[in-house]
Amino acid sequence: MILHCSRKLAAKLTGVSPTPLEETSPLGSWHGHLFTMDRRQCVMFCHDATRFTLFLPGLRKEQFADLGGPWFRLLFVDTLVASGCPVAQIRKAELALGPMRFDTATDRSVQGSLRIAKFDLEAWLYEEPNVMDLDLLEVCLWLNKRPVTIRGKFLFPATAMQERLAVL
Repeated sequence: MILHCSRKLAAKLTGVSPTPLEETSPLGSWHGHLFTMDRRQCVMFCHDATRFTLFLPGLRKEQFADLGGPWFRLLFVDTLVASGCPVAQIRKAELALGPMRFDTATDRSVQGSLRIAKFDLEAWLYEEPNVMDLDLLEVCLWLNKRPVTIRGKFLFPATAMQERLAVL
């Protein structure tokens, strides 16, 4: 699995390839972006094909080293479970992820989707006093139930991800 990193996120990670990597995962690649919310470092992930979005708030320096390991994988699997995916599909998705590799080859369309998701999240959290008090699964489920567009085509990320997993 490849995580296409924004410049801010790439600066926090080690082993980021400056040249585009070839995707080998049948699930596809993701984009990641680092931003600050409530003076906390937050990372948002967006699947390239389905715009399935994950949100991780309050990361510390030592947690960036394990970003491709337990942090991303646990959040992805927990979000799939909470969204009602069958267990067999979730197990296939875990196997399809493979090891996470990082590069800086980004797609403007996916980055735009990340920007809109960040804006929607900030608007939704306007009344929340602290980003660390959020229920991560509730946020991820909400982000994936809202309609998004991919080059003029409307879709719902949760449904698109379940359809993608059904093909595995």
